[in-house]
Amino acid sequence: MLSNRELFLMNTAQTSSSPRLVEVVKAEGVYLYGPNGEEYMDLVSGFNVSNIGHRHPRVLDAIKEQLDQYLHVTVYGEFVQAPQVQFATELLAELPAHFQSVYFTNSGTEAVEGAMKIAKKYTGRRQILAAKKAYHGSTQGALSLIGNEDYRRAYAPLLPEIDFISFNDMEDLDKITASTAAVILEAIQGEAGIRVPDVTYMQAVRKRCDETGTLLIFDEIQTGFGRTGKLFAFEHFGIVPDILMLAKGIGGGMPLGAFVAPKELMDVIKDNPILGHITTFGGHPVSCAAARASLAVIKEEKLIEQVEYKASLFRQQLHHPSVREIRGLGLMMCLQLDSFEQVYQVSKYCADHGVMIDWYLHCETALRIAPPLTITESEIEKACNIIMKGLEKCT
Repeated sequence: MLSNRELFLMNTAQTSSSPRLVEVVKAEGVYLYGPNGEEYMDLVSGFNVSNIGHRHPRVLDAIKEQLDQYLHVTVYGEFVQAPQVQFATELLAELPAHFQSVYFTNSGTEAVEGAMKIAKKYTGRRQILAAKKAYHGSTQGALSLIGNEDYRRAYAPLLPEIDFISFNDMEDLDKITASTAAVILEAIQGEAGIRVPDVTYMQAVRKRCDETGTLLIFDEIQTGFGRTGKLFAFEHFGIVPDILMLAKGIGGGMPLGAFVAPKELMDVIKDNPILGHITTFGGHPVSCAAARASLAVIKEEKLIEQVEYKASLFRQQLHHPSVREIRGLGLMMCLQLDSFEQVYQVSKYCADHGVMIDWYLHCETALRIAPPLTITESEIEKACNIIMKGLEKCT
């Protein structure tokens, strides 16, 4: 009889030639567990999904309660479904009054697609600017925004009238003109290796967009829901985007995304043509129930208030000669090393010793550290000890 690992390689689509091949039979809190009792501390949080840890009891209770009510009943936007309505209301209560309408999707990529359509229709313009080394998703539209030609070349032609600016570079802001429908930026560049922009830069982008009638769209798919020490990273910069895109940490471990905008913008998809943007499973009631519970946990357990302190513990304990820089904001950080070989060997050592870390799509020379916000001081100390041993042995 073939093992699950053999069946995985045989029957499921592969996204790389060297998958991690870690089999998971259970997850709880900050830990993943293997079939033979292996225990791994998850310092990646399922790539910024498990902000409140794996299988939080409040989320499980909300899922079970919704399972007894209904699952999918119809395409999004037609029936009144309490989990969607209630979560949208609670989410908007946490945002500036500028935001008035939530459109739920299945994923971050789908949120990007919807936001792009709104920007084009509302402004009547076609050009969209994104940032070099950006990552916004893998569908044809979202892929068009990826600021790395190596990832786009094989799938050309992609969307026309997409151009790129250098992230955190004032000089490039002149590219934003009266022909630009939208500028789409990550609040903090993730896959570029955690690049935190200057406050003055973000404010200058906002000002230039206002001057040219361009919509400013923030991708907070990785940064949202407490990851950076604020509920949303745009709060660090003293500005408000026109459209906000969310996913990953929004669903408490369930698949969910959203784009949020003023009603004036969102209403352009209602007519000419009607159903201008539709999704079958977006805003699944079980996912929305889980998301409500997750947001409640973040607020009631005061997880955001603990982020800065926990991040400081990582920074204090991860000093090593091979670490050239620790970049980040809150519990979204990276350790910059010299080579991918070092990153690979350190991450392998850590995995072999019970700590899961990773690297970045556009920055393979940095180690990703993004633990659940629920991680404890003792767990941070334990993880840092293993990472330091990996750095000693492998760099």
